[in-house]
Amino acid sequence: MSLFSQIVQFLLTGITIGTIYGMVALGFNIIYNATGIINFAQGEFVMLGGIVMVWLTTAFKIPLLPGFFLAIALVTVIGALFERLAIYPLKNPPVLILIMITLAGSIILKGGAMLFWGKDIYTLPHFSGEEPLLFLGATILPQTLWIIGILCVVVTILALFFNFTMVGKAMRACAVNPVAASLVGINVKKIVLLSFALSAALGAIAGIIITPIALMEYDRGAILALKGFAAAVLGGLGNGVGAVVAGLIIGILESLGAGFISSGYKDAIALIVLLLVLFIKPSGIFGVSEASKLKEF
Repeated sequence: MSLFSQIVQFLLTGITIGTIYGMVALGFNIIYNATGIINFAQGEFVMLGGIVMVWLTTAFKIPLLPGFFLAIALVTVIGALFERLAIYPLKNPPVLILIMITLAGSIILKGGAMLFWGKDIYTLPHFSGEEPLLFLGATILPQTLWIIGILCVVVTILALFFNFTMVGKAMRACAVNPVAASLVGINVKKIVLLSFALSAALGAIAGIIITPIALMEYDRGAILALKGFAAAVLGGLGNGVGAVVAGLIIGILESLGAGFISSGYKDAIALIVLLLVLFIKPSGIFGVSEASKLKEF
């Protein structure tokens, strides 16, 4: 394979994994906008999406399409229950306490998945076959096209939801000023519940579509959360477009680093990017100065 073909191959691989990081970052942003907290259980929603999908299609023989939507629904319920049981009962807690609660939730969800499904590695059949396609001397799996296409659909739906629906506009209002939003009649508690449910659904989608090519196991959520968080910070916390762009950047850098330097540094790249952003521009590429309060943590 020529150098050009290698670069194209690494770019395609980077775009594939970067798409997942972008979707995880979107989940971080939705909860951050509604509550001002970082939900470190977001990676577990991704893990649950993939494993629940495998469980439904193997244990219950549910076809892929209905299993896809059922898995998303189940993980969405888990996200909503997490908010009702762990976040809702608290009365005006400090942000740091809420972040610690999400860390505890991550540990509980990971432990529960290990007890229920074990430590096995799970996979799903590709949505439309495994025959690779040729592109500029490189190969691309059809599942990659599904991943990119589903991201485009998700981003479009979110844009329409936040800009053209009353509930979406209410969520945006809570993101700007929750006190003012409550004064005009918006139920902030319900918006917080919706944000956790919506972020869980996004995580589930990411987990389902990546499982056929990246496999899934009970402890995969932590590293996905780290990389999704790095993408959210790089793109500017609260900025949806920034999250997607930053996810692609991290994915491409990770793929090029693994290809031309060493695969052993692959997982370190997201952490290095995160540290550089926090030191140089805490608000992120597309963020505003308010996001720089991350320095406080």
